[in-house]
Amino acid sequence: MSTTLDSYGEETGTKDQLVTPWNHQIASGVELLRNPRYNKGLAFTAEERQAHYLRGLLPPAIETQDIQVKRIMRNVRQYAEPLQKYEALMDLQERNERLFYKVLIENVEELLPIVYTPIEGDACEEYGEIFHRSGGLFISLNDKGHILDCLKNWPEKNVEAIVVTDGGRILGLGDLGCQGMGIPVGKLALYTALGGVRPSTTLPIQLDVGTNNQALLDDPFYIGLRQKRVTGQEYDDFIEEFMTAVKQAYGEKILVQFEDFANQNAFRFLAKYSKTHLVFNDDIQGTASVTLAGVLAALPITGGTLADHEFLFFGAGEAGTGIAELIAMEITKHGKISLDEARRKTWLFDTEGLVTKSRKGSLYDYKKPFAHDHEHIKDLVSAIKKLKPTVLIGTSTQGGSFTKEVLEAMAENHKSPIIMALSNPTKKAECTAEDCYKYTKGRALFASGSPFPAVTYDGKKYVIGEANNCYIFPGVAHGCIISGAIRVDAEMFLKAAETLAEFVTKEDLERKQLYPAFPNIRNISAKIAAGVAAAAYDLGLASKIPKPKDLLGLATSSMYSPSYRHYR
Repeated sequence: MSTTLDSYGEETGTKDQLVTPWNHQIASGVELLRNPRYNKGLAFTAEERQAHYLRGLLPPAIETQDIQVKRIMRNVRQYAEPLQKYEALMDLQERNERLFYKVLIENVEELLPIVYTPIEGDACEEYGEIFHRSGGLFISLNDKGHILDCLKNWPEKNVEAIVVTDGGRILGLGDLGCQGMGIPVGKLALYTALGGVRPSTTLPIQLDVGTNNQALLDDPFYIGLRQKRVTGQEYDDFIEEFMTAVKQAYGEKILVQFEDFANQNAFRFLAKYSKTHLVFNDDIQGTASVTLAGVLAALPITGGTLADHEFLFFGAGEAGTGIAELIAMEITKHGKISLDEARRKTWLFDTEGLVTKSRKGSLYDYKKPFAHDHEHIKDLVSAIKKLKPTVLIGTSTQGGSFTKEVLEAMAENHKSPIIMALSNPTKKAECTAEDCYKYTKGRALFASGSPFPAVTYDGKKYVIGEANNCYIFPGVAHGCIISGAIRVDAEMFLKAAETLAEFVTKEDLERKQLYPAFPNIRNISAKIAAGVAAAAYDLGLASKIPKPKDLLGLATSSMYSPSYRHYR
């Protein structure tokens, strides 16, 4: 007997979706217990233990998956250090994949800061010391000319989504070289836990082109190439071979998410490969979408439309300029003004001061659209007083740069200024939630890029909304996959932002919480996936024809379930 598999590898020929297909072979005995995809530990039934030669290899107790979840969480909570919790969870992923995802899904609010920001950054800094196994592909300059062979060595052939980094700019931590692998691993864990993308179809990849981090080059535990980072044509040729190889290996519809490339490379590669591949950059587009969602959610309190606000960005890298561009697109979409006019609502402030036309000759191309006519200003407080922005967004990685004077100046511009300290990890945040409410006398609407505890000011408790990209990228990926998208368009990220903003309730806003609660995030991801898929069909970018009548139903029903299957 055989059964048909859908695009997620789930069987469609039986009503019992928890039964392994007849035509899929499962290892037996110790091999089964060592296979994280199929291992169930003490949850193997008596019949399964008999049929799969497990007698004597396990204690006699038979447990439910729920009991296993409780044991894991009890053990994780006993660790004092967050990095120890991270290691425990990664060890679980290597032993029992379905249990790992069930633990993560059911405890997402508690565990998200461990498997994602901010502890993910700490894990990357210590990656060489805590390294156990790859968990993905490491492709280095030594593999030039053989990148396709590397991809063929990956055991899963039905890969639909790749997250790739070259470690050039990990979070706000800088060049971490080959130790950036923690980022693709963490991102793809959230593809599955939050977005429902089947884990067997995901592939984390670290491209090792060297590192300019001398501390790593001198570290005996460093796991990468011990050479300076290559640049220029050699670097571009290596990336080109990689991008060509992923299509050869996995086809036209393989989704590639660029992650934590240095600013200039990030913009170059997004511009180049978005024309030929299904690609997006989460640092540019995901960050932009989640930030836009927070601003849209705040409008019932601030009043007016998006076009009625003035925006100042402290930090003009890929995150800041990406947000500015998407906000301008949203203003254009609803405000009936040109994109150039909408861009004039946004101002950038970088290490040299205010980005103006007088500096245009020395600016990177991605900053030039936001170089406006104005006198040059080198002091942030002065810029705020001159420009009178109603929204201040920090993407600088300069911890504490939103000082008392900065926050007080913002409070003078609007009754409810929006202030977003988005840099992460937490130590890089431009200000704390407590300082923001203190120096704006509780009037600001605050959001952060890393978790902050609730703040009580003047007898009122404010819950801090986290502008976390994980609200966006898992749903975007899922939407691309279910529609068979062949390209990613900015409209998909506008739709994702608008959808996320709709989930912020009146009760949330009463607490000045600009983002919905994390426990609802799989429902949010499904709605975003449906919106992204709809945009793909509307734009003529979808390949799965005909268009399903119920995209939300498809997005929800096709999400990966971590529940154990019954083995025959």
